[in-house]
Amino acid sequence: MRIPEFWLRSWIDTDASVEAIADALTMAGLEVEDLESAAPPFSGVVLARIESAEKHPDADRLRVCRVNAGPGAESLQIICGAPNARVGIYVACAREGAVLPGNFKIKRAKMRGVESQGMLCSQKELGISDESEGIVELSPTASDALGTNLRDLLRLDEKTLVLKLTPNRPDCLSVFGVARELSAVLGKPMRAPEPLTAGLLQNLSSDLVAPSRLAARAMGICPVGCQAVFPIHLRPETHPGARPLCGRFSSRVIQGVNARADTPDFVRKRLEAAGQRCISVLVDLSNYVMLELGRPSHIFDLDALAPMADGGIEVRWAHEGESFELLNGQSPVLSPYFGVIADAKGPVALAGIMGGQRSAVSDGTQNILIEAAFWWPDAVRGRSQQLKFSTDAVWAASAPRCPMAPRISLSRRPSGGPMQSVADPSSLSSPPMRATGLSAG
Repeated sequence: MRIPEFWLRSWIDTDASVEAIADALTMAGLEVEDLESAAPPFSGVVLARIESAEKHPDADRLRVCRVNAGPGAESLQIICGAPNARVGIYVACAREGAVLPGNFKIKRAKMRGVESQGMLCSQKELGISDESEGIVELSPTASDALGTNLRDLLRLDEKTLVLKLTPNRPDCLSVFGVARELSAVLGKPMRAPEPLTAGLLQNLSSDLVAPSRLAARAMGICPVGCQAVFPIHLRPETHPGARPLCGRFSSRVIQGVNARADTPDFVRKRLEAAGQRCISVLVDLSNYVMLELGRPSHIFDLDALAPMADGGIEVRWAHEGESFELLNGQSPVLSPYFGVIADAKGPVALAGIMGGQRSAVSDGTQNILIEAAFWWPDAVRGRSQQLKFSTDAVWAASAPRCPMAPRISLSRRPSGGPMQSVADPSSLSSPPMRATGLSAG
């Protein structure tokens, strides 16, 4: 598991070095295998803005760009072949004398007879990722001045902790869980980072509550703004005493979302530092909550769901021979060994594993149903191996957790509209959860 240093520090106030943090966690039983840098060493790369971009007089695919690389410096003329080089964007500019990964030194050079005084860099050229389709497009804040060192701007010198977690510590499958552990080890108080409600993580050492409840208090409650009702049916054959599948299924309707909105910059930076690829604002926010709180969730396009005869959707064991297309393109043939979430037309998600293509969100999505469920671990374990793939959600759902925790992830709010109160059917009377760790948050 990858925990970015700056994300971890947003939860706990400590001036300990990242090396000291890694040692403390390792000695507490959370082995830190490695401290990874966000990018390999490079120097001389700054925040800049393209002021003009003209076609090269002797090359169709090249542009002659005038670049503002900071106050007190003359604008630079830089030749760039990236298709996304255009006026007004903020870029990573390697000025003359810069040294890129691999000891590649930037010098003035002529390209087809026109002088270039630097280089506009892609993520691959900076060693940040394998993305090489175009130059980096940055989104600086008002306080980020042109000419700011890129390593400082993107926190590239901060480390990412790579943890090797054992199955008996599902309470640490999140930034919050690791921060809670570190708080106990160092004797430092936790704090609720922005944009969470501040001042609610006091006196942690004497607050002997499940971490999920502690996080819930920190999250606060999102206001209810619509009266939409979308029933969830936990079918009797999935209850304890039969073959237990789902202990709690929490859901929430949100209307009028803006699925085309940009993912907030701080969310994007944290996801990328944790090794997650950004996809779209709805998917990214779902992944963000999973990484931050350890609570997998899934977002359905509400308008793509066909309500059952008794309304809403159902949680049940699959019927023999059922099949539907998953988000990864597979269409497995199911048996009652697998749990599913289904509507009137059939399965729309594999329980605790992956959603289906038919109800997936898209840029045109306007109304959504967010699901956060507690799946009995024995109802999830082994299923993804049989299908020959795995996901982060599988690992989280397969570990014993607090059955009350799914409500927490629903207190995070995606972009847009009125929210329904939480629909929260459960069947928790038995079987008891096996205690395999210190905490089941």
